[in-house]
Amino acid sequence: LERELTYEMLTDWINPKRMHSTVVRVSLPRFKLEEHYDLKPILSAFDLGKADFSGMSSGNELVLSEVVHKSFVEVNEEGTEAAAATADRIVGGARFTTEFTADHPFL
Repeated sequence: LERELTYEMLTDWINPKRMHSTVVRVSLPRFKLEEHYDLKPILSAFDLGKADFSGMSSGNELVLSEVVHKSFVEVNEEGTEAAAATADRIVGGARFTTEFTADHPFL
């Protein structure tokens, strides 16, 4: 199936006109992802030495010395926690008609 799958087939399968609405209980494995990116090398192409920080300081003493991006996502039985914010924790709910366990690769 994977070798024969085409873009056209996939877009046809996921076409909203072909789908009907249903309630599904989705089960995911627990996972935790953490990343740290140093963005200064990437942003140096924008000549950050010429950045105007005058709105943050009365002088010209401010320079950009470091730019980092940190991300964190954890999914477990209690819900989802991401970065410096916590997403909704869903407890209880409606009756489920279909179950889907995403514990292996799938199409």
